[in-house]
Amino acid sequence: MGGSGLASFLKLVATNFDLLAGPAVSLGYPLYASIRAIETKSPVDDQQWLTYWVLYSMITLFELTFAALIEWLPFWSYLKLILTCWLVIPYFSGAAYVYEHYVRPYIVTGQKTVNIWYVPRKKDAFSKPDDILTAAEKYIQENGPEAFEKMIHKRNHFQE
Repeated sequence: MGGSGLASFLKLVATNFDLLAGPAVSLGYPLYASIRAIETKSPVDDQQWLTYWVLYSMITLFELTFAALIEWLPFWSYLKLILTCWLVIPYFSGAAYVYEHYVRPYIVTGQKTVNIWYVPRKKDAFSKPDDILTAAEKYIQENGPEAFEKMIHKRNHFQE
């Protein structure tokens, strides 16, 4: 009788694999990797996971918009799982590929650089205002003056 219980359990897992693996692949691992990326100084992993979350948000918006149509597609959950694996697994760099080839061209259309919205805010009445000079000082402290000069040079090069 113990064998049939194990067989039933394995059948249940195989039948609902997409429901079990989907959240782990699309939320669990990316959440863990994003937290690790925040703790490193490398901008490469930050870009990977920010890009992933942008694409994951777009997939979620697609699902919410076309929910009535998607419920008629029995393979959607498997397709989404495969797509998410391709986006998440660093070996494939799927998130970077989709962003560079499909998303970025529409966001940056006609622009040489991406606009970054900076909104200064003050923490309290006695603290130093969080303005552009404070941000520049913080960048120099974290990355060094050479990196700051390189960034300025790159910005001036784009404006020419």
